Amino acid sequence: MTSPQMRSKDPELEHKTGSRLSSLVLAALGVVYGDIGTSPLYAFREALHSTGGSGSHHANVLGILSLIVWALTIVVTLKYVTFVLKADNRGEGGTLSLMTLAREGLTERPKWVLVLGVIGASLFLGDAIITPAISVLSAVEGIEVVAPALSTWVVPITLTIIAVLFFVQRFGT
Repeated sequence: MTSPQMRSKDPELEHKTGSRLSSLVLAALGVVYGDIGTSPLYAFREALHSTGGSGSHHANVLGILSLIVWALTIVVTLKYVTFVLKADNRGEGGTLSLMTLAREGLTERPKWVLVLGVIGASLFLGDAIITPAISVLSAVEGIEVVAPALSTWVVPITLTIIAVLFFVQRFGT
């Protein structure tokens, strides 16, 4: 619940239309914050398989990596510039902040908006826990296509990369 000082003085902000409220609720569910930026990484191994398996040429690997880099750059940049940067709650972002915006857009404060916000935050947390492991494992599995002898090292390499990433992350992202 917001204090009277935090509430907007603008009457138009007090009564949001249905389309604006719908977009805020959708954003609060975590749809905007989905990790579409990591999806190209899952495709790396399959893309190498389609080029002929163990006979992957240097040009094929560079072409696939180029597609991944550009997909990450374009999709993530457009997503954040188009959606995320425009949805803020007095400079704050995130699922719970967007839930607050949705609740402020209504004259009464229905519990379903709170429930959707908590569900969105839960989905975001679950996604944040599983995505790094799956992303790194999928990327490292691509080594098996080029060098099948390294297949026993996929899990140790993945664990090392994840441990280093989480260790370095405490210094800032």
